[in-house]
Amino acid sequence: MDFKLSDEQQMLQDTAARLVRDTYSFEARERHAKSELGYSAEFWAQLGELGLTAVPFSEELGGFAGGGVETMLVMTELGRGLCLEPYLTSVIFAGGLLQQLGSAEQQAELLPGIASASLQVAVACEEPQSHYQLHDVQTRASQRDGGWTLTGRKAVVVGGHSADWLLVSARTAGADRDESGIGLFLVDAQAAGVTRRGYPCADGPKACELWLDNAPAQVVGEPGAALAALRYQQGRAIAAQCAEALGSMQEVCDLTLDYLKTRKQFGLPIGKFQVLQHRMVDMRTELELATSMVILAACVADQADSVERSRALSNAKFICVRAGRLIAEQAVQLHGGIGMTWEYVLAHHAKRLVLLSHQFGDDDHHLRAYSALLDVA
Repeated sequence: MDFKLSDEQQMLQDTAARLVRDTYSFEARERHAKSELGYSAEFWAQLGELGLTAVPFSEELGGFAGGGVETMLVMTELGRGLCLEPYLTSVIFAGGLLQQLGSAEQQAELLPGIASASLQVAVACEEPQSHYQLHDVQTRASQRDGGWTLTGRKAVVVGGHSADWLLVSARTAGADRDESGIGLFLVDAQAAGVTRRGYPCADGPKACELWLDNAPAQVVGEPGAALAALRYQQGRAIAAQCAEALGSMQEVCDLTLDYLKTRKQFGLPIGKFQVLQHRMVDMRTELELATSMVILAACVADQADSVERSRALSNAKFICVRAGRLIAEQAVQLHGGIGMTWEYVLAHHAKRLVLLSHQFGDDDHHLRAYSALLDVA
């Protein structure tokens, strides 16, 4: 496949790469991770000032009107830097849901802020028992005094600890696992009845547990008919997440190759030993396969919903999770003890690559989904 970037896409990639390289050192990341916010407010603002958070949005909102490929370019560079900012959750997932389901008033109120990085929105669609199933929803929505209130609990809301608004899936009708009767609601994070408990995730970003007790909410889209949009926009988020993983895998391969060229044993660089060369080739082979799948996912991410699109996205997530795990494990082995040293960036890349699989579905989940979609075809 001949995949070449246009001049505008190349400029976008160069801008993102330069920003991450010049301002987001590993030491700075560690300081950001330990802060109360959990990421750099300054870097987040810089993403907005350069227009990078506006990439997926229309030109009317000051955006780039970009698609999956443009998103891939930005997310790959953020993955290289292990950036902690809520680009995936706020810009891609939440922004996509508001574009697809939001009313004109909701879009006018929220999307310009998301596009400029002056507003953060998190998506709360997972529950303690749901295990990647978006239709497993126990949180309930009730109509009261002409409005809506929500009661229930959401789990692992990435970026939810610092979000200004929350997009929450809740059931308006039906049993807990029915595919009908699931709505999407906009909740002010500071409203009465909203309780958040923030915590750091093992791989760096922060998340929160969310409790809702008759919390006031605005319905987004048609009540009880949001599941298709949730699945579609999660597919866009999966494509972006795979691009983030690709950037991390590229950086791990570069770090490992440099180490093999400089670390000496018996008077020779260890990269001279054939068995280590074979391991490095295995890593690069997996990287090339993952690269192809990330490009495919980026190309189909904004297409109309279809079996083919869903199958490609599940395949990409499965391949990227498998490749990321193999590359991380091999890199640690080739580095020896230093590969597990917390003061060295490789260990953080390895942990991020392994744990990325647990957001939006792990490899087993997507392998089952891919198999089921083959049966449909």
